[in-house]
Amino acid sequence: MTTVEAPESHLRENPFEIAREQLRRVADIFEIDQRLVNVLQECKKAVVVSIPVTMDDGTIRAFEGYRVTHNIARGPSKGGIRYHPDVTLDEVKALSMWMTWKCALMNIPFGGAKGGVVCDPKKLSRSELERMTRRFTTEIINEIGPEKDIPAPDVGTDGSVMAWIFDTYSMNKGHSVLGVVTGKPLNVGGSLGRLEATARGSLYCIQEAVRKKELQLQNLTVAVQGFGNVGSFLAKFLAEEGATVIAVSDSSTGLHNPNGIDVAAAIAHKQETGSLAGLKGAEEITNEELLLLDCDVLAPCALEQVITADNAAQVKAQIICEGANGPITPAGDEILDDKGVLVLPDILANAGGVVVSYFEWVQGLQEYFWKEPEVNSKLRDIVTRAFNETWHLYEQRQTNMRVAAYGVSVGRVAEATVTRGLYP
Repeated sequence: MTTVEAPESHLRENPFEIAREQLRRVADIFEIDQRLVNVLQECKKAVVVSIPVTMDDGTIRAFEGYRVTHNIARGPSKGGIRYHPDVTLDEVKALSMWMTWKCALMNIPFGGAKGGVVCDPKKLSRSELERMTRRFTTEIINEIGPEKDIPAPDVGTDGSVMAWIFDTYSMNKGHSVLGVVTGKPLNVGGSLGRLEATARGSLYCIQEAVRKKELQLQNLTVAVQGFGNVGSFLAKFLAEEGATVIAVSDSSTGLHNPNGIDVAAAIAHKQETGSLAGLKGAEEITNEELLLLDCDVLAPCALEQVITADNAAQVKAQIICEGANGPITPAGDEILDDKGVLVLPDILANAGGVVVSYFEWVQGLQEYFWKEPEVNSKLRDIVTRAFNETWHLYEQRQTNMRVAAYGVSVGRVAEATVTRGLYP
């Protein structure tokens, strides 16, 4: 049996330390009691499991998996599961903390959780992926449940993975449990609008920001880093709204055309070939070059820590929409703040996915499903309200949008913690 160890990570800084520092900074600004900070800066529970899997060639490999719950003061914990070679326990802890703030900012009744497996899903066959997922589910089966902790898709996972988790959990319980995961395929209790939800939430935030700054989306240029679920749909939606998408990228290559890229053609090319490389009508660039392009709106929708102290000063965009979690380091944030760049923070800008996951959970519990326009309308209401609450605090306190978003969300979790009190 071989054990799969994490390779050297792409993360330059410890994401959990970043998350805790963000909390401490906000607590200082909004004068949150240090005793509460002592509670909120720790994760409630972290589980590390070994996942032995029989590979297609008959060998057995042991993958490492994690499930972390940060906080349940406002309800059961909620958060995605990512399959990526660089997953670390501290990364999952940070993501679970950010999920707590994200759910609180959207004012939905969940706390934060996250999960991950150290693997490269692109190098696993579909049957290996299924066996790994089912064994991982079995290892964490006592940690998850519709009233306890509800996973969802994240980097490297999709509806198929959620269907396997749903089935494995249900087989062990002896009946179908629709609410155990969200992001499921429609034919096994998924919600209309869930697939596009994160990108749609980002679109609503960009639209609100553009309106507040008295601009017109039709006159703006946009660069989107990352062409997975979030990046591809966001590029598609922005193009449909009249913006000029001048650059897109996936993990292997970037494309740039100052006159605009045919996003529909890019999506079709990616589906057909598995990569953006080779698309006609655009010049190939690197992911690093894309971040520094002359554009109005930049949407980093890939991985964490891509804008840092090293390159933040060269960023030319006036609005940055964080489609990914934690794409800007604190040092990068300070530089962008000094330059007057409007950053729409991840806990606001990419919260659309968890909002529609909440809708899916509600629909699963009541076994009554909504039409897509109803889902999108409710999503717009929640994201727009959260944006305006954040914007109000941003203007009132003369701070930045990240601090304002944290001010709203941490305040809500702190209030819930005080209301519930400590047991015993």
